[in-house]
Amino acid sequence: MDRAFLTNIGEVTELILVRHGQQVWPDPVTSTVSEWVDPPLSDLGRRQAEAVGLALADRRIDAVYSSRLARAHDTGRAIAAHHGLEVEIVDDLREIETFRDLPQDAHPADVLGELVLRGARERFVRHRTWDVYPGSERNEEFRHRVVNIIEGIVTGHPARRIVVACHGGVINAYLGEILGLSTAMFFRPAHASTHRVRALGDVRAVQSINEVHHLVADSDPLESY
Repeated sequence: MDRAFLTNIGEVTELILVRHGQQVWPDPVTSTVSEWVDPPLSDLGRRQAEAVGLALADRRIDAVYSSRLARAHDTGRAIAAHHGLEVEIVDDLREIETFRDLPQDAHPADVLGELVLRGARERFVRHRTWDVYPGSERNEEFRHRVVNIIEGIVTGHPARRIVVACHGGVINAYLGEILGLSTAMFFRPAHASTHRVRALGDVRAVQSINEVHHLVADSDPLESY
């Protein structure tokens, strides 16, 4: 049991996946494709980033990585600041690229038609797969780039504790690979939630999913999705 789940074993690598804080939401009616790609943290998102940074401040962190997107990078910076670290930006940690093949200055409904877009949304509710959205990065391609880059990070830091500040789709892709799930989005990570994986050799063991204890204080609740 200990070897299977990496419990009571020293010299393991601990990976802490952190979803970014809440972003500024573009107007769903008037916004273009490009406005959804890289919105900044909202006021609440900045407070969430500070909260997860404080939650990890008293633990040794050896390296912090993030995607190039502002909401993930700024969340990573809020964590790294407590440890005197710089955030290492890795482009392949970016979120699933929905509608990437559509004109970036257009609204998806203007290109696809409202009926097609509405149908895709309904199919996502049932199937939870990005493949229902036309003009988007395919699930298999997305998982391939995410798992490759995170595995590279993990194996490059043996017996260390690493933080990767990233996105809900990225977290689902990597944890889904470990758990043997084919569903693209099998759960919804909270903003600034943490998810822990232990690694040693060829073994990957999920330690926790969707930790939000640092966001749910009665005096200042910060939890959002």
